[in-house]
Amino acid sequence: MTENLGVVAHAAEDLRIEALPEPVPAADEAVVEIAFGGVCGSDLHYWKHGAAGASILREPMILGHEVSGTVVQAAADGSGPTAGTRVAAHPLSPHGDGVTPYPEDRPNLAPASTYLGSAMHLPHTQGAFARRVALPARMLHAVPDGLSLEVAALAEPAAVAWHGLERAGDVRGKRVAVIGAGPIGQLVIAAAFHHGASEVIATDLFDVPRAIAEQHGARTLDARDAEAIAQLHADVVIESSGTVPGLSAAISAAVRGGTVVMLGLQRAGNIEVPMATAITRELTLTGSFRFAGEFDAVLEALGDGSLRTDGIVTHVVPAADALEGFATAADASVSSKVLLAF
Repeated sequence: MTENLGVVAHAAEDLRIEALPEPVPAADEAVVEIAFGGVCGSDLHYWKHGAAGASILREPMILGHEVSGTVVQAAADGSGPTAGTRVAAHPLSPHGDGVTPYPEDRPNLAPASTYLGSAMHLPHTQGAFARRVALPARMLHAVPDGLSLEVAALAEPAAVAWHGLERAGDVRGKRVAVIGAGPIGQLVIAAAFHHGASEVIATDLFDVPRAIAEQHGARTLDARDAEAIAQLHADVVIESSGTVPGLSAAISAAVRGGTVVMLGLQRAGNIEVPMATAITRELTLTGSFRFAGEFDAVLEALGDGSLRTDGIVTHVVPAADALEGFATAADASVSSKVLLAF
């Protein structure tokens, strides 16, 4: 058996590729041999800054929450998939805090939840960037026959995109604008066409993401072309850049009476937003955080090809070269989604 190589963040600018102990599963956990893991923006923040928003590294943490693989040891309690099942992981464990109310049918809003590869709580919730990991059996969703594990690794970010789009309601026949064509933005484009949008326009600063968006049928604009963006009059605008200028652009791009979904996570604290425009246009501004029950629908759409992801994975890097993979993922001018191959 090969050594259990893992990708571990110790502090800002201290990312190590190291041999980990073999996983010892609890009764309700299965051991999964990870095939692919997608590098997410939060992984990059832990690497570069030692924190992702308010989640600050206080102990070494295995990164990674966008993963696919094969069950090699089923959960001892009989729950979840059997050995040999190809799976993708839904990384959320919803928990209430006993004080803060939240809608029970929206587990993504549970206030004390944990997420794979998150430093929000102490001890941290270890991630799944390793060759073999023990994961709660309830997290594991079977991958449809014929769907590659490489594409299945996109299920988590695709669910984020799918959820964000559906926060706008029915988009059939509507013009959808996507502000920021990074990996999540690309998957929003794919989801918009899957859901029947009549037209999709995507903005980005760089040529590579705009070219990928055009491969999927979107019209594209340079994100610096404020005048053209303001003339879009889009029924639905998905802000997926997570930047203050991006949110301002999203509001300017929306038609009067339209909807802006704030999918990209903004920095903490107050930010400047053209609220007068949102008010006088009677825009609906709605937030979107992670996802809820969409995971199986996303896997099904990936499996039957109706959710197109061709071109979104631009680099597949061996896990032993994870530092190189992270550096590539951090350069949005040359990459979209970067996968680590375990």
